[in-house]
Amino acid sequence: MILKKNNKKYALLVVDAQESFKAKGEAFWESRGPGDFERHIKSLVTGFRNSNQPIYFILHSDDDPGFSKESPLFRVIDFLDYKSGEPIIIKQVHNAFTGTNLLPMLIQDGISQVVVCGIRTEQCCETTARVASDLGFDVSFVTQATLTFPMHHPFTDEKMTVEQIQTRTEIVLHNRFAEIVTVKSALSRLQGEL
Repeated sequence: MILKKNNKKYALLVVDAQESFKAKGEAFWESRGPGDFERHIKSLVTGFRNSNQPIYFILHSDDDPGFSKESPLFRVIDFLDYKSGEPIIIKQVHNAFTGTNLLPMLIQDGISQVVVCGIRTEQCCETTARVASDLGFDVSFVTQATLTFPMHHPFTDEKMTVEQIQTRTEIVLHNRFAEIVTVKSALSRLQGEL
């Protein structure tokens, strides 16, 4: 796929930042990190709103508790103060493009660059960034505004911390599928293009 790149129109993709994760239990939710995720992702969302730039909220749906469309937790995470009219895309796989109308929406809106944030760093955020890059978008990945949870190696039971997971994600994405940027630099670029 070849996108017209004569513009630098940005869109913010907020991947799986949804209340659903709280259905996994308090201990799981409390293990999340980094601790300043909420502040960083809210700054991004607020910056895009204040600049009248498009934000696409992606919600993951499956049979897990909290992720069913019928669950009261199946909604944008409360602290982001979702605004009526902001697009919500519902996905059932790890990336935000397969089986959704996100790609035609981005093309129709003339978007050539996407900024990725949300939950989980190494899973749906990373996969969305990879697919977006393969589709021809310029991708900025804001690790500060992604959240994840500690994981265990399936064979050795060695624990990987949030910091290790985020570092690994930055290493495999940077200059291959995305540019790793801070919240500050993402918002500065946005302001520079207006």
